[in-house]
Amino acid sequence: MSQSALSEVSVAAKAKWLQAQLADLLPVPYFHVVFTLPEQLAHLALPNKRVIYNLLFAAASQTLLKIAADPKHLGAQIGFLAVLHTWSQQLRHHPHLHCVVPAGGLSLDGQRWINCRPNFFLPVRVLSRLFRRLFREKLWHAYQLGQLSFPSSLAYLTEPRAGKRFLASLARTEWVVYAKRPFGGPQQVLDYLGRYTHRVAISNHRLVSLTECNVTFTWRDYRHGNRQSLLTLTTDEFIRRFLLHTLPRGFERLRHFGLLSNRHRVDKLQRCRQLLGIAPDTASNSILVQPGNYQLLYQSITGTSLTTCPACQRGQMLCTELIAPLAHTAQARALPAARAP
Repeated sequence: MSQSALSEVSVAAKAKWLQAQLADLLPVPYFHVVFTLPEQLAHLALPNKRVIYNLLFAAASQTLLKIAADPKHLGAQIGFLAVLHTWSQQLRHHPHLHCVVPAGGLSLDGQRWINCRPNFFLPVRVLSRLFRRLFREKLWHAYQLGQLSFPSSLAYLTEPRAGKRFLASLARTEWVVYAKRPFGGPQQVLDYLGRYTHRVAISNHRLVSLTECNVTFTWRDYRHGNRQSLLTLTTDEFIRRFLLHTLPRGFERLRHFGLLSNRHRVDKLQRCRQLLGIAPDTASNSILVQPGNYQLLYQSITGTSLTTCPACQRGQMLCTELIAPLAHTAQARALPAARAP
């Protein structure tokens, strides 16, 4: 399959996935909460991706569910979607979890919808402390069960006293939990999901130049006013950093929790819509697109056209030819020679 065909299949799959998410969205604002692992854990995560990333999902989700259910804060059952990203703008290993959370939830007795305070979800300091405690507990349990691997640079951690000292050092570090300003509503959530949920460590538009020896790409320095800069790496270093972000086979990097977990989703969302006074199928029917036309589907959901020229943002691109995969072409050309006597 050609690169163009692969791209179309990927976009079509993304469009269908986004359409499926419509049924889960409620007509309320949404918050964006980010849980980040400290740098020393990022080093441990590389040889233990499946274990550490699963712990990140578990600790972050339990933190949100527990604090939201606390009557001192929201006192409600919440549901949310979490997406794992493992990269920084410079392609370094930087595991963090993006959570998209409705600005409210179902009361603990299921009898009313509870809204968050305007522009405020949950206290990030409280989230950070509980997240740190839960993750450390889970990490120590995994350590005791022998579920962690230690390469030569971390071999000293195989000694239990060293492991305890490492765990204690994590308690002295501030763990970053960041609540971004809320999305405007379901359409803005879809825009975000369309841009970020299926992305890889670096997108093509950030690549500036490529030579036999170097790769240059753009990156944003969030610590200095979101300033855009250029970074040049050797091709070997670029490939090394890119491959840091490959996930274990079959690993799910996008997961649903709380009201959106598979066990409760249909019944809980139906109850939420009843309390919010909306029809159960309003979200799923809000966008009607001709079946099979993934380009229109993608545009109607995300607001981004797949046929608009990415360079000038004005012209319309037309498909003029589908190029057959090189391997198939070479095989076809070889057939007559193979049949000759």
